[in-house]
Amino acid sequence: MSNARATHLTRRGILAAGGVIGLGAVLAACGDDDAKSGGSGKGTAAAKSGPWSFKDDRGQTAKADKVPSHIVAFTGAAAALHDYGVEVTGVFGPTKTKDGKADVQAGDLDVNKVTVLGNEWGQFNIEQYAALQPDLLVSTMFDNVGTLWYVPEESKKKIEAVGAPTVGISVFDRQLTEPLARMLELAKSLGGDVTSAKVTQAKKRFEDAAARLRAAAKAKPDIKVMAGSASQDLFYVSGTDLSIDLEYFKALGVNFVEPPESAKKQSGGWFESLSWENVDKYPADIIMMDNRTSAIQPADITEATWKKLPAVKAGQVVSRNPEPILSYDKCVPLLEGLAEALEKAKKVS
Repeated sequence: MSNARATHLTRRGILAAGGVIGLGAVLAACGDDDAKSGGSGKGTAAAKSGPWSFKDDRGQTAKADKVPSHIVAFTGAAAALHDYGVEVTGVFGPTKTKDGKADVQAGDLDVNKVTVLGNEWGQFNIEQYAALQPDLLVSTMFDNVGTLWYVPEESKKKIEAVGAPTVGISVFDRQLTEPLARMLELAKSLGGDVTSAKVTQAKKRFEDAAARLRAAAKAKPDIKVMAGSASQDLFYVSGTDLSIDLEYFKALGVNFVEPPESAKKQSGGWFESLSWENVDKYPADIIMMDNRTSAIQPADITEATWKKLPAVKAGQVVSRNPEPILSYDKCVPLLEGLAEALEKAKKVS
């Protein structure tokens, strides 16, 4: 999945990007008053009465006597729900950076108004989780066996014992439009206003951006795009087969660098690991770089071999989020950024 070390190849290690970098100590949770009042969830439409159910991408149906109002979610999922007017009380996953600012995966969440159960991989405070009296847990899934992202496998039974139903939205081996639609369905079931002018306009902007990217790719079919991620020791080149964004961009006509299956075998088919000495293995005119805090950002890469790459020298490096926030509003810039890069790109490889 998106960030990986070889020791986590069954879960952490099969995303589309590179080595795990510590994000700092787990942040203190919000105060007890927030937990009791539902934190930022008090303004959501989830106070409706009546039974609630939602069939997730595992084929499992989550049920409750009423629409959940104390929702705990993976940070990226919480950010998507927020865009549809559904607030959560607690989050787990990259939420704050070391300087206390919102992580890129937090989107427009007010990260100071949610209880952070864990800010790093493997951290999930079960005591805080139980104290929130959750009535729903939401996460994404990066495999085909229903593993909830950032829910520690070793703590799974204890988390389930708290009693909240769980929902998993798959982001594995499908195009971006599918999980986007599924998150919209989930938000609607939770009382989100998915027909508001804001949401309608965002969806139209998404469709327009997709058309723009398709046109840009058609106009420059020879421009080769490489999706990469940087760690201290290795550079990771992602294939398009499993990642929701890359699969979609490819379907729109973008010409991607594709590592052979044999090279991606150790990562479960997600990416090829290259030493920095071999970072020039694949000719590329545009490089899309992982923008998450777990990856080294282009401006901080000091390797001479990186600086010599034609795309780097030409300034044709753009940002990519291998874990897109699943709202139309947040996915528009992903399409527009790549479309603009293609429109401006020169053949340099």
